[in-house]
Amino acid sequence: MPLSEISPAELEARLRLQRLPEVGPRRYYTLFSAFGSASSALCAPATAWRALGLPAVCAEARRSPQVRDGASAALRWLEGSSQHLLLHDQPDYPGLLGELSDAPPLLFVAGEPSILEKPQLAMVGSRRASRPGLDTTAAFSRCLAGAGFVITSGLALGVDGAAHHAALEAGGQTVGVLGTGLQKLYPQRHRALADAMIASGSAVVSEFPLDAGPLAGNFPRRNRIISGLSLGVLVVEASVASGSLITARLAAEQGREVYAIPGSIHHPGARGCHQLIREGATLVETVEHILEGLQGWRSMPLTTADLFTPSCHPLVQLLQAAPCTTEALVSASGWELPQLLAALTELELQGHVVLEGGRWFARAS
Repeated sequence: MPLSEISPAELEARLRLQRLPEVGPRRYYTLFSAFGSASSALCAPATAWRALGLPAVCAEARRSPQVRDGASAALRWLEGSSQHLLLHDQPDYPGLLGELSDAPPLLFVAGEPSILEKPQLAMVGSRRASRPGLDTTAAFSRCLAGAGFVITSGLALGVDGAAHHAALEAGGQTVGVLGTGLQKLYPQRHRALADAMIASGSAVVSEFPLDAGPLAGNFPRRNRIISGLSLGVLVVEASVASGSLITARLAAEQGREVYAIPGSIHHPGARGCHQLIREGATLVETVEHILEGLQGWRSMPLTTADLFTPSCHPLVQLLQAAPCTTEALVSASGWELPQLLAALTELELQGHVVLEGGRWFARAS
């Protein structure tokens, strides 16, 4: 049912239920199914909760001031602009995410919630990615965003941040999934990035209460949302101990595509990707390897970057004459933006062009 059709009492009850200790999605759904609503669940006797196998601490916390005050604060937060709450039984709850047995019963959204229904590709990787790894992330993100995909990641340092930044630079949309509440964004170094995403029609989302801090156990838990929202997950650079491998394995369990970019056998940051490839992930060297498998979802031709050899490529020739911004290249070349971004990405990956300070330069061959 639409949020507007849910009674204030039921909405508050759902927010209270979410805040109870040791009540994750599965226990939430157990209560909801047993009693038919959150408000009925909160009014049920503690013996009924125990009969469902819930710990005593869950029932005991139902009427605590902390739980009540947290729910009231969330209701006030929802009065703000660009601040939304999606519920598991709403029509606008993301369809792919709703397929999960442990889908978040409540999902807080800052920004534009409708983009959660658009085709998404997740990009994840090391927080300490190498410079080439970050460059590769940016190149792939720009192209995929230009092709019409929403780029989804975890707003962490390293690969995540590079993917979000590049999607915005390409004029695309991006979703950041937090392991904290929206009012406790972590890392704070990405506060400006999150604000830019919200202001530009992208979104930052979290299943956690607004004031939930950065607890270590919550970050692996949020990874199922990153993969659950997406058609596939691309791992750019990761060690064998990286949380990105958790996201990739969750994606495989959820029936999503898993892609991995290989690297040097001497680089520790490539070993996680190599392991995924050995386990069956698709080896990715170019954006085409992703787009070919998702032709029904994308909006650009496959042959964009194969029309010309680099030495006579018209974009290289334009950049040899003078460095250009992306906007200037659109005007000078007459190409559509998605087609242009796809070609630039391939040329950048091949080392023929480079983006510096907002302008594209031709590299000497």
